Amino acid sequence: MTPYKDKKLKIFAGNANPELAMEIANQVGLPLGSSTVIRFSDGEIRTKIDESVRGCDVFVVQPTSAPANEHIMELLIMVDALKRASAKSINVVVPYFGYARQDRKSRAREPITAKLTANLIQTAGANRMITMDLHAGQIQGFFDIPVDHLLAEKLLADYFAQKGLEDVVIVSPDMGGVTRARGMAERLGAGIAIIDKRRPEPNVSEVMNIIGNIEGKTAIMIDDMIDTAGTITHGAAALMERGCREVYACCVHPVLSGPAITRLENSVIKEVVVCNTIALDEEKRAGTNKITQLSVAALIGHAIMKIHEEESVSSLF
Repeated sequence: MTPYKDKKLKIFAGNANPELAMEIANQVGLPLGSSTVIRFSDGEIRTKIDESVRGCDVFVVQPTSAPANEHIMELLIMVDALKRASAKSINVVVPYFGYARQDRKSRAREPITAKLTANLIQTAGANRMITMDLHAGQIQGFFDIPVDHLLAEKLLADYFAQKGLEDVVIVSPDMGGVTRARGMAERLGAGIAIIDKRRPEPNVSEVMNIIGNIEGKTAIMIDDMIDTAGTITHGAAALMERGCREVYACCVHPVLSGPAITRLENSVIKEVVVCNTIALDEEKRAGTNKITQLSVAALIGHAIMKIHEEESVSSLF
């Protein structure tokens, strides 16, 4: 680690993914800022910033992953503490933005919780947000502060490129992921296919048809997240039934809730490549040997340095 000499840049970590925060700090060349997050006996959160941040550009690393409500509240309290400690700017680094799937009203009397979460972050005092692979890109517009929306597409593509796979086809598990699949396909010089499905209820999917040439191909399924793994495992089974030679899967955010680990372990998928935007606990790691986790620390670290030095971040997109 080459030390970063500007003392006006500080990086703090919440409890959601301290390992990633440490990697980012190492990438930048800084020690993690000293802070304390404790809980009273009734569950209330108390945050204390243990060093001066007056006049500093502060970055708080806190994905709002499960338990989402706990981690969002912890982030809001840290931001408020930093604001009251006279930080020059407060930049929240939210690699995984929770509640992103609630980005619109799909039926009467539903909330738009992604917008509510954006309002909370802004009201707490954040000046900027860095995030990765939002479930819906338009969520950037829910904020009235700058949002740097980083993509892990190149990181995932480079991993598969070095594996030397042959006759590759990139598969979108639904119509909404076509842009993501096309981007990966262009990087790998591969064709694309699309799984046409319907979703009768949340976390339940049914494969209807596969559009594209997959016969004898090595399929790489790509999505922004894997939650219960129903969509990805059902899709992989359908691909094998329709003539694929083997199936890989990748995503940015390994939510992996409920039966996800068991489903992945018992599926036809050869390998599942994910990023470390969400921390994987030991139970999930022990549940399957199919998961490979890539680090986004270098990408976020470069973004932090460019923002602090007032340089363009667009090259990272």
